[in-house]
Amino acid sequence: MTIQAINVRNQFRGKIKAIIEGDVVSEVDVQTPAGIVTSVITTRSIRDLNLVVGSEVVALVKATEVSIAKL
Repeated sequence: MTIQAINVRNQFRGKIKAIIEGDVVSEVDVQTPAGIVTSVITTRSIRDLNLVVGSEVVALVKATEVSIAKL
């Protein structure tokens, strides 16, 4: 499945504004046209996706979860 196959209403394109890294989980603030979306993801995922401040991402929202996909 590609990012485009997911419902557009649940996607927020933006750039990472801040990362607060913890030992196991980290917070990622994404600046979007709709405002800041914050996601809590594993610190391992931050490293595996090579996410840094300024990275262009898509925040994928499902219920109360926000996932990050690097563009």
